[in-house]
Amino acid sequence: MSDLANKSCIPCSGGVPKLQEDEIAKLHPQVSDWEVVLGHHLRRVFAFDDFVGALGFVNRIGEVAEAENHHPNISFTWGRVEVEVWTHKIDGLAEGDFVLAAKIDQLPRD
Repeated sequence: MSDLANKSCIPCSGGVPKLQEDEIAKLHPQVSDWEVVLGHHLRRVFAFDDFVGALGFVNRIGEVAEAENHHPNISFTWGRVEVEVWTHKIDGLAEGDFVLAAKIDQLPRD
């Protein structure tokens, strides 16, 4: 289990610096199934056997996102859910993005 999953997202109202490459490199191994895209956001695609499974997973992500007050971009279709996470206020990555990714990784996919 990732230590990040035990943390809470701290809301960012701006003014917080974006994570630098070395800071991203320290956090990324805890959510290694996520792709770091251009040092700007995290991205992961989840595969499912059907539409209902994908929809259920999206709803579980929504519950976590609302509880953490940190809302990812989610797109889904039959058998596929794509999630992108970044901190919009700073237009880049903060620790909370990695926390949310770790929490999403723990969600059941059935």
